[in-house]
Amino acid sequence: MGEHVLAAVRTGQGRSELREFGMPEIPDDGCLLQVEVAGICGTDVKMYAKPASDEPVIMGHENIGIIAKAGRTFAERQGVVEGDRVFVEHYVPCMTCEWCHLGEYRHCAATDWRNNPDARRYGYTSAENPFHLWGGFAQYMYLPWNAVVHKVPDGVSAELAGIVTPMSNGIEWALFDAGVGYNTAVLIQGPGQQGLSQVVACKQAGASLIIVTGTTRDAARMELAKTLGADHVIDVEQQDPLERIMAITGGDGVDVVLDCTAGAGVKPVLLGIDALKRRAGTLLVQGELAAFPDFPLKKLTEKAVTVKSARGHSYRSCELALQQLASKRFPLDLLTTHTFGLDQVDRAIRAVGGESGDDGVIHVSLLPWQNGAGQ
Repeated sequence: MGEHVLAAVRTGQGRSELREFGMPEIPDDGCLLQVEVAGICGTDVKMYAKPASDEPVIMGHENIGIIAKAGRTFAERQGVVEGDRVFVEHYVPCMTCEWCHLGEYRHCAATDWRNNPDARRYGYTSAENPFHLWGGFAQYMYLPWNAVVHKVPDGVSAELAGIVTPMSNGIEWALFDAGVGYNTAVLIQGPGQQGLSQVVACKQAGASLIIVTGTTRDAARMELAKTLGADHVIDVEQQDPLERIMAITGGDGVDVVLDCTAGAGVKPVLLGIDALKRRAGTLLVQGELAAFPDFPLKKLTEKAVTVKSARGHSYRSCELALQQLASKRFPLDLLTTHTFGLDQVDRAIRAVGGESGDDGVIHVSLLPWQNGAGQ
């Protein structure tokens, strides 16, 4: 283990640079993680283009690595030993509030970077904070006593484990938030890594019908959706999606709509409301809409539609996601399409945002010990 840690640091809007940090001294209740894989998602694209602050940040919040050095108290409390491969949730919670006792760390005030300037969350926290290594775009990451750690099952590679975050989100949103289960008819809007993860979650839960919508440029992703269990795919640029959904369902519509089209505006929401022809359906919306003029509240109430927001995951959904990966029931390795080295952070983020010229991008993994583009 060397004396310095190489990290890619976001230094401004759409800018990053490689920096060296001193190897931190690990306290008895702390740990040093050797990062193997840091996944990149759409949130990273947004935070890279428009950072919440001017502070230097080591991004990377979907992190898999090896316990390199663990203090005695940390190892006992977490039940790990040096050499274990683990998934680290990006939330660093207080561990005392009601939400933490429920395993719902996403709701803990100590992880709320929007309202808490001292929040700790991997990929969001300033590198100027003590221990500095608060993100996965680095060779090592610091874990305090209250880091949330999950052991990766034997037989699951680091790169495959790198998709546990979107997979856990898919389980959380589809199963726990929207209540998808046996004989549920589901519409999934957007075949990105979140939407494809929800196809798997819905299929595993016993959904009787899974429809996925996307655009013409999503053709390869929609083919993958069918491979993972979708019954029908609809190109919204080539077909009338509502007309096609009603034809597929015999005019009944669907029970649940999972909107994974963050950034696509109000159209998917309006389509989701119309597609929920049955009474008391559920619409789950991912992403943020700054404004929604003329929101059809009357139609919503007449159909008794429940609208929920999708945000983050719980401890139990992460455990289920790891079990899903270990089961090998679905060819989930097909989601892991591109890898890049630490010196390729800018390109890796732009690949997720569709701005790099790389083809067939679904899930991008950053490998901090690799130089250059892997594939």
